[in-house]
Amino acid sequence: MSSRLLTVILLACSCGARAEFSVFACEPEWADLARALVPDARVTVATSAWQDPHYIEPRPSLIAAMRNSDLAVCTGASLETGWLPVLIQRAANHNIAENRQGLFYAASHTHLHQPHDHIDRSMGDVHPEGNPHFHLNPHAAPEIMERLAHRIEQVAPAEDTKFMRALHTRWKMRWKQSQEQWRALAVGLKGMKVVVQHSGFDYLLRYAGIEAVLDLEPKPGLPPTPSHLNQLLNDPRLQEASVILISPYQDPQPAQWLAERTGLKVLILPTTLTEDEATDTLPELITHILTSLSRFSPKSTRVSVSDER
Repeated sequence: MSSRLLTVILLACSCGARAEFSVFACEPEWADLARALVPDARVTVATSAWQDPHYIEPRPSLIAAMRNSDLAVCTGASLETGWLPVLIQRAANHNIAENRQGLFYAASHTHLHQPHDHIDRSMGDVHPEGNPHFHLNPHAAPEIMERLAHRIEQVAPAEDTKFMRALHTRWKMRWKQSQEQWRALAVGLKGMKVVVQHSGFDYLLRYAGIEAVLDLEPKPGLPPTPSHLNQLLNDPRLQEASVILISPYQDPQPAQWLAERTGLKVLILPTTLTEDEATDTLPELITHILTSLSRFSPKSTRVSVSDER
């Protein structure tokens, strides 16, 4: 076959091929929602359950992925403020920029807890818009999903969105079924008290009626200190706690130090999706967290040894 004929064939194939719809997800939870709407999309996820989403290096592979994406789906509410602006600037994708349709902030479509009219360094790492870890709020996802579907319709080719409304309806039915399960689990969790590190689980704890009585962080975003841990050890509210709850990306030593002196168990749970089958979708993640906490609830008499870390 001559080189000229081969070139003609390759050009014909390329003309008939359709570019794959590409999504850049700042966190795994948004990748999950995007895949539920457009299963054939090419999705790049910037972070994982083993990384603090506040602090990510805008490495070359992420810059390239954003440069070649049609849509970026991020949390917003200043969660990614330390790395996303740099990533957007370096990617130089004219569709993905502030106030452009290619950049979708989930925080713009839900109510956030604990907003601040004024912040300063003395308060620690707080977000003026409110707590940005709202993806674990069972009430938040449906509205975000509705807005995300509308945005995808605006930026994706018609072939990619042909069946999206049907897929969206199926997702809503499954979410509603999961909510029934979560409400049942919450009955056994109401009134439970826990020690946490940061506010990553806050929305789900509130939903279930669980109170975070103490925080290992002296201030939001600041690592635990010996003096603060000693204060917690002498705090009478510690006696009311059932478990110490932390995330995989957090240093377990402060929690273990407190556990050794109190007899409390340390429960390490992901705050976002993982590749594990039990936590690889947002509904499964929420179910896993609530189920794991229920084993430490005073209303439950059964504690699995495998859950004791």
